[in-house]
This record gives sequence, C-alpha cells and structure tokens, in this order.
Amino acid sequence: MVLKNMRDPMDDIAQQARQGSVAAIIQTLNEQLADAGVRTRAVLADGILQLLCEAAIPEQLEQPVMVAKIKQILEEISPRNIRRVKINSRIVREQQLLWLEEISRDPDNQLLWSEDIILAKPNLFKQLLESRKNHPTAYRKKSTLLKSHSRYLKEKNPYWHGIYSGVGLSILLLLVGWFLHEGLAPKPNAEKTYQRINPNTNSLPKSATPRISSPRSDPFVDAVRLAEQASVAGKTVKTSAQWLDLAAKWERASDLMKAVKPDDQRYKTAQDRMKLYRQNSEMAQKQAAQRRS
Repeated sequence: MVLKNMRDPMDDIAQQARQGSVAAIIQTLNEQLADAGVRTRAVLADGILQLLCEAAIPEQLEQPVMVAKIKQILEEISPRNIRRVKINSRIVREQQLLWLEEISRDPDNQLLWSEDIILAKPNLFKQLLESRKNHPTAYRKKSTLLKSHSRYLKEKNPYWHGIYSGVGLSILLLLVGWFLHEGLAPKPNAEKTYQRINPNTNSLPKSATPRISSPRSDPFVDAVRLAEQASVAGKTVKTSAQWLDLAAKWERASDLMKAVKPDDQRYKTAQDRMKLYRQNSEMAQKQAAQRRS
C-alpha cells in the first residue's frame, strides 16, 4: 500500500513544469541538454519566457539545432500560460545575478545570437489525456456517476435512450468538425526574429531590446515583498520542484537588493539582505537536491 501511494519525483517536477513553474522548466531543460554541455537560466518577464543558454564553446550552441531542440522540449512540456519564448545564447561566464538586464543593455557584446519563438498550442485530446492522467480518481468517480445516472434514466423511461443517442451524435459531430478545422486551417507563421551578432559590428541597435526594469519600480520594496512571499511559502514546501521554485524566489529577491544604488539611504541594509537572501536560495537548492536523491 505504501509503494502504491508513492510518487516519482520526476513526475512531480514534470507536473510543476506543466503548471508553469520556471524553476521546474529550468531543471527539465538542464537535464535534457546536459549531454550537449549546455546549461540554461530563465525568467518570466512581461509574459515572455526569457531563456539564456550557455556553453563552453560556440559549436555547442549551434543556433538551428539548439532552437529546434528547445522548442521540442517546451512543446512537450506545454507550460501553462507560456507561449512566447526568447532564446538567448552566449559563452559561459561567472555567475551574474542580473543577467537579463546585462544582455538587454549591451546585446552586441553579450550574446552570440538570440531568437524569438512561439510554442504551438497543445492538442485538445492531449490536454484531456493529461488531465485524466493527473486526476484519475476524479475521472473514475465522474464516469461511475454518469453511468449510474444514465442507467437509471433508461430503466425509468425508454424515451431517454433516443435523447442520449442524439446528444452523443451531436457531440461527436462537433468534435469531428473542430478537428478538421484545426487540421486544415492554415497555421500562422511563428513570430520569429533572427539576429546573429558580430562583436565587430553594430548589427543590432541597442534600442531594439527594451530595458526590463521600470524607472518607477523600487527594487528594495519589491525584494522585501518577494522575500515575504518566499518566507511564507517556505513553511509548506515538500517536493523537489517546490524547493526549486522557492530557491528561484530567494535568488530574485537577492538580485533586486543588489540593484539598490549606493546613493540610496537603504544601501547598507540592502547589501546585508542581498547576502542573506542568497544564502536562503542556496539552502533551498540543497534541499531540492536532497529530495531528488
């Protein structure tokens, strides 16, 4: 009985990735790209999944191969509410906390290449299959209730047999019509922007990539708010994916504290909290590794 109720940690991570957890998506990508010597980082900004791919040599980051592989992995995951993805590529460097701001300010010298992709919408039947796989007990109960109710109505009045047959045929025709529409309708071209960057030329104007940070935002206040959320979430985390998600929150809070300017009167406090939040992120990552092992 105990073995029957146990869940595979990888299944839990895959489910978290389908729900849209950025930490779980990063872990899935890193596991599948490890053989190619590529590691990834990601952050969700303005509804776009900003993805950074790093490797030791440019040959490991060949654009057509890497874009196709990442697109295939993400479409297999089908993360909820994520359709637009921007893939950025560069040679591996030392850990940078605010990497997205760095590549946004100076893409000419930061990146090998970048490309925008749009993930295909998951098939309706695939969504139904995933929902049934994630909630098998609920589907069995619902199916049993429907069968019992249908049997009762049929036994009570044979007239219902004709009604059920008509409704079933109507639903079948609607599904067939929808399937034909989706299969035969021309698919829109993916919104795709290709730009190869040569360090010796200014092929990409710096104004083409907008800054992510808003001048009205207060990084200190945002960091405190995010740290409070992470502190509350830390009381209930159990799975490896949840610990990874918590680690990402602490890391983001640390990044925001680092963004506080030296002329700010809260600068010294921000520096202390930046180190503390970084330690909390590292502890959460260790907990995630322990849960996986």
